[in-house]
Amino acid sequence: MNLAICSLASGSSGNCYLVKSNNTSILVDAGLSAKQISERLLCCGVRLEDLSAVLLTHEHSDHTQGIKVLLKSENIKLYTNRKTFSGTNLNLNENQVVIVKTGETFQIGDLTVSSFQNSHDAADPMGFSISANNKTITIVTDTGFVTEEAYNNMKLADILVLESNHDENILKIGRYPWFLKQRILGDKGHLSNDAAAEILQRLYKEGVWKQDLGSEAHQVLLAHLSLENNFPEMAQTTVSNILEADGVDVGRSVKLFTLSRTEPSPLFEA
Repeated sequence: MNLAICSLASGSSGNCYLVKSNNTSILVDAGLSAKQISERLLCCGVRLEDLSAVLLTHEHSDHTQGIKVLLKSENIKLYTNRKTFSGTNLNLNENQVVIVKTGETFQIGDLTVSSFQNSHDAADPMGFSISANNKTITIVTDTGFVTEEAYNNMKLADILVLESNHDENILKIGRYPWFLKQRILGDKGHLSNDAAAEILQRLYKEGVWKQDLGSEAHQVLLAHLSLENNFPEMAQTTVSNILEADGVDVGRSVKLFTLSRTEPSPLFEA
């Protein structure tokens, strides 16, 4: 296995992704209890003691819930930036915390990790690209728009985990209070289905991602879907329709999947 990812959960009630190569296993975020994470890792043949690190994108509780218990295992280290770590208010052993600068590239085992700036209502939100054996997985969620730093990382992705949080029309007429609607729709909120499709369009229009790749097609995992303002079929259909209207062959040039809010996904291999 060159490089693979499994979503253990993806949504406002918890976010956690396993990324693994043949030799190294890490988590991106740990927004479930340590018990839930342990149980779901076993679906991928991974034990807690196999983990080397947790990469933390930002300090919100749906990304941090399990960290304190996970780090009772001395072999696991937490990688995040200083503002995010301060925002967690976690009392952790300093030897297990590695502070990185947003934009920095670092090594964990045989995984090369590049961090980049996102735009979210958090202290210093990051996304990550993780590479091994000439393959790359990029995770872009919890951002109101795709920053240029994020876009430059997306260009290299064999597997892209991309936020597709809400349908704008459902959100606007839904029961959320106005301030929350404004937050979600704002530059420091979450990407809509349309916004996810538009950034994928850009990758093809600019010729960054090539078409007609067949078995080598990019895999896009639509993530962080809202329970109230979206559903998997809508996210998948909206993104597919926008891409196909622009001449992108969904299935041959790009393979689309939606990630469950509450259940582990299959293991996607780059």
